[in-house]
Amino acid sequence: MQDTVIETGVKIDNLVQIAHNVRIGAHTVIAGCVGIAGSTTIGRYCAIGGATGIGGHLSIADQVQLTGMAMVTGSLTKPGVYSSGTGIDSNGNWRKNAARFRQLDKLARKLQKLEQALEATNSESIGFIKTQE
Repeated sequence: MQDTVIETGVKIDNLVQIAHNVRIGAHTVIAGCVGIAGSTTIGRYCAIGGATGIGGHLSIADQVQLTGMAMVTGSLTKPGVYSSGTGIDSNGNWRKNAARFRQLDKLARKLQKLEQALEATNSESIGFIKTQE
């Protein structure tokens, strides 16, 4: 097990939990209620919004911004702004939407195929009508 290292200029708000073997790069700022699991490396000049959870054994690149309540479950290799999560809803609606979210890509592809088929059908129909006149 290695030391937890907090480099120069890091700002840490209240109620932040930093686990074992974490490295936080210089000039990173961390808002309140953030949890950072063990063996995670956070780059330099990052900004971590409040109530963000960062899983263990991950790497976060330099100049990454995590918006509040983000849930980081995989490494982030490119600088940029990252967000996750959804707003509050009743548990029943949230559970239905969470299940549907997993199917979103499949549904979008299916919708695209249906739209293309409909467009092709409409084009054929218009051609048929014109030739009948």
